[in-house]
Amino acid sequence: MIASPDRTPLPRNFFDRPILEVAPDLLGRILVRDTPDGPIALRLTEVEAYDGQNDPGSHAYRGRTPRNEVMFGPPGHVYVYFTYGMWFCMNLVCGPEGRASAVLLRAGEIIEGAELARTRRLSARNDKELAKGPARLATALGVDRALNGTDACTAEATPLRILTGAPVPRDQVRNGPRTGVAGEGGVHPWRYWVADDPTVSPYRAHVPRRRRS
Repeated sequence: MIASPDRTPLPRNFFDRPILEVAPDLLGRILVRDTPDGPIALRLTEVEAYDGQNDPGSHAYRGRTPRNEVMFGPPGHVYVYFTYGMWFCMNLVCGPEGRASAVLLRAGEIIEGAELARTRRLSARNDKELAKGPARLATALGVDRALNGTDACTAEATPLRILTGAPVPRDQVRNGPRTGVAGEGGVHPWRYWVADDPTVSPYRAHVPRRRRS
């Protein structure tokens, strides 16, 4: 069980800051997913920053669309997208309303509700792999587009909440290029992770998809 100090919700002004301040500061924070079958809590160990219309790697680079609408809304809300026709991934919206920056939640350690997460991640060889990667994280927590737009920094009962947890000391934070990002956005060292943590996903450079002949 998480100690009571860790269950203090992060305030909205935590997210209403520049994206490169928020992203590394999310490491060690606690994400709680409340489900009808019980809660799952996860300690964040890896994230990636996406800087909206200033960032070629961002979904919001070319402006507002029905898909990315939530990114332009208030900070502290959840942006969920569907990718490769198979997987959901979740982000936390940052910066002032209308700015469209967000942090992708790439990996974490399940610290509560592992038995429930295991039922969703049957292919995981051990508990360290339950949320090792953004699609695995969303799957383990049972996150889909129905949760898009959820307010994650509120004391009220919501399906997703982000809590204070225990921030990771800066000397234990590492950063490097974002995974699988192509072109100009591929050079930004905006992936942050906890050094030597076994739940962090492996880095993979972008590989162009080949068209079938």
